[in-house]
Amino acid sequence: MAVALAAGILGLVTIFWHDWIEMLTGLDPDQHNGSVEWLLVAGLLAVAVAMGLVARRHWRLLAAGPQQVPASGGRGGERRP
Repeated sequence: MAVALAAGILGLVTIFWHDWIEMLTGLDPDQHNGSVEWLLVAGLLAVAVAMGLVARRHWRLLAAGPQQVPASGGRGGERRP
């Protein structure tokens, strides 16, 4: 969940402050047109969504509790001769 939150915050910061790459590093990979920053926003928001979905699935599995595994190895109660 923390990774999703961090990626979401970084994505939102990048949306509002597009020149942060140039300001922090002095590099200008996109000649001030903002394309690198927008790619970064898309990537960070994709990571945020993916990590949020993973956290949601994990939370649901924890809430469901441990499941019983059949003694036959998961074959629905079949017994082998």
